[in-house]
Amino acid sequence: MSSIAVEDGLGRAARFYQTTIGKKAVMAVTGVILFGFVVSHLLGNLQIYLGRETMNHYAVTLRTMPALLWAARAGLLVAAILHITASVQLTALKNAARPVGYVKKKDVQATLASRTMMWSGPIVLAFLIFHLLHLTWGTLHPNFHEMHPYENMISGFHVIPVALFYVIAVSMLGLHLYHGVWSMFQSLGVNHPRYTPMLKKFAAYASVLLVLGFISIPIAVATGLVS
Repeated sequence: MSSIAVEDGLGRAARFYQTTIGKKAVMAVTGVILFGFVVSHLLGNLQIYLGRETMNHYAVTLRTMPALLWAARAGLLVAAILHITASVQLTALKNAARPVGYVKKKDVQATLASRTMMWSGPIVLAFLIFHLLHLTWGTLHPNFHEMHPYENMISGFHVIPVALFYVIAVSMLGLHLYHGVWSMFQSLGVNHPRYTPMLKKFAAYASVLLVLGFISIPIAVATGLVS
């Protein structure tokens, strides 16, 4: 492929991104990537119920594929940056198009998830940073042991304020995911009277299951069900 063709393709992509539809498409695609990560991350965390040896072996296995691990991390970082950037820009465009707020808010039909989207996003981002510093890098974990995620989660979630913070933050993640997954389908053009109810149910069920899966771990540790 010639450099002219590449430049032309990049130019068209940039022009498409400048449109509202382009930004929504970027949010949808990056949302799919991030949603897939959340699901895979939960499946990895749930191995705590299989015991210390199984979960620690899982962590060791991941570290034996450094190229793949860092490629995945880089991809997720790019997806997260694009997702946040598109979200901020869409909000700015929306506010610019409606500079004067309504005298009376007409959000009766809006869901709790949609009304709290701009709040849940920053909270989820703050939670992600804390989670990395706490259980991935160990910076905020006083008893962190490299390559021992089972022990790190047990000792980490024995601190009740930390366990409560995880429960609250993951609940906000659930609200964000519910509205995000539903919006993702709409942005990708999947909007039909026959399928819309099923897609809404999928978004709701998926979000609830993910939240229950994640919060079950700090609750199980804090209550002594897993030790």
